Amino acid sequence: MSVTRIRPAAALAGTLCLALALTGCGARVAAPSGDGKATGQHPVTLENCGKKVTYDKVPERVVTNDVGITEIMFALGLEDRMAGYVMPDDKGDLDHVPWKGAYKKTKWLSKGAITKEMAVDAHADLVFAGWGYGFGENGATPASLKKLGIDSYVLTESCRNGHGSARGVMPPLDALYTDLDRLGKLFGVQDRAQELIADFKSRVADVRKKAPKGAARPSVFLYDSGQDKPFTAGRYAAPDDIIAKAGGRSVTHDLADSWTTVGWETVVERDPDVIVINDYGDTSAARKKDFLLHYKPLANVSAIKHRRIITLDYADLVESPRNPSAIERLGAYLR
Repeated sequence: MSVTRIRPAAALAGTLCLALALTGCGARVAAPSGDGKATGQHPVTLENCGKKVTYDKVPERVVTNDVGITEIMFALGLEDRMAGYVMPDDKGDLDHVPWKGAYKKTKWLSKGAITKEMAVDAHADLVFAGWGYGFGENGATPASLKKLGIDSYVLTESCRNGHGSARGVMPPLDALYTDLDRLGKLFGVQDRAQELIADFKSRVADVRKKAPKGAARPSVFLYDSGQDKPFTAGRYAAPDDIIAKAGGRSVTHDLADSWTTVGWETVVERDPDVIVINDYGDTSAARKKDFLLHYKPLANVSAIKHRRIITLDYADLVESPRNPSAIERLGAYLR
C-alpha cells in the first residue's frame, strides 16, 4: 500500500490493550525474554526479496518507515537499536498498544515518507522500509541508500514479484514470520523472534479451529478507499491471510498483487457476504461505511443488504505484529 496518512483512530482504545505476557486483549505480545540487546556472529547474510544481502555488523541506528514496520522492531525488543521512526502524525491512541514505552523512548523523525537526507541526518546505519512503505523510485531506495553507506532491509510483504510494480512473493503471514526470523538473526535476538512466531501461530491455529468450514465460509471484500474504483487487497496483502485464517474467503484472492484497484462491477459480481473497512486515510471509517451503504450499484450486494460490515485498523491490515489480533477479532465476527 502507498502510505500517505494513517488513521488507526480512537477505536484502538476499545480493541487494543497494553499487554503483558499472553493476557489482555488486542495486539497481545509476549514480554521479551531478554533485554533486546543484539548478540551473535557477524557478518550475517540474509535473503531479502530474493536477493542475498550481507550485513557486516549488528545495526545500531535503525530508521523505520510506517507503523507496522516500526512495531515489528518494537515487538522484537529492539527500540534501543533505533535512531527513530517515520510515520504520519495521526498514529492513533498509542497509550493502549503493547509498545507504548517503546514509542516514548524512540524519536519520531517525520510525518512524511523516508528520504535519503533524513536517513543521513539521523546517522542511520540501516533503513527498514518497504516498496510503497517509504521506498519509491522518486525517493529513497535500497540502492540509493547503499551509495551513502546505509544498509536496508525491505519489508517482505512489499517485495516486488517481477510483474511490473506488483508486490508479493509469499502468503502474507509467511511474510511476517519470515521478517521476524531474519531480523532475529540480523540482530541476534533469535530466541525472541521464535517466541513471537510460535505465539502468533498458536493464536492463529486456535481461531482456525473455531472458524466456519467449506461452504459455510463467508465471502469477504476488503474496502480500503476510493469511490470511482475501490482500492483493495490481493492475495499478497495481509488482509487476504487475515480473512482466510479468520474463516472467510477473500473475493479478490485471485489478484496476484498486494494492494491494488478493481472495478465496482467485480464487487457486485462476486457478491461478498461481509465487507471489511480499512480505517485508513483522510476519509473516516464512518464516512466509508455510509458511502458503501448508499452507493446504488451495491444495493443488492449481500453485505450491504444485511449490513455485515466490520472496521479494522490500518495497523491490523498491513504486515505487523497486530495481524494475529486482527484474525482473532475478525474470526469472532464471522462466527
